[in-house]
Amino acid sequence: MNADYFLDSNILLYSFDPSDPRKQRIARMLVDDAVHEARGVISSQVCQEFCNVMLHKLTPAIPAGQLAAYLESTVYPLIRVLPSPRLFAEALLVHQQTRYRFYDSLIVAAAIESGVPTLYSEDLQHDRAIGNLRIVNPFLG
Repeated sequence: MNADYFLDSNILLYSFDPSDPRKQRIARMLVDDAVHEARGVISSQVCQEFCNVMLHKLTPAIPAGQLAAYLESTVYPLIRVLPSPRLFAEALLVHQQTRYRFYDSLIVAAAIESGVPTLYSEDLQHDRAIGNLRIVNPFLG
């Protein structure tokens, strides 16, 4: 896939969250770099999680038309991993190895399937290696 990193949904969400300007700036840089330099990828699961939060948990919720425009310009071009039986099987193996919750294991499995060396996530163990994948919390430091 020729990308450098996989973005977890929390990175996309922080790019909209003004409550922590530092995290928002870092998240926006990663998302912009992912899109404009074609260095980052996501899975369909990341898109689903992002949409769910933006429509139902964000206060105030983003208007559906604004979300649709953002999906079209930013999120859809990043989707490189789609659900498949192989992805679910890999997620189960990741779960057995790490004891992460299944949806977190599915994120890790998608990052592995994408072939990138780095998964950016705030929710998983910083600096943990799973196979050839390294998990990095970009907000540390």
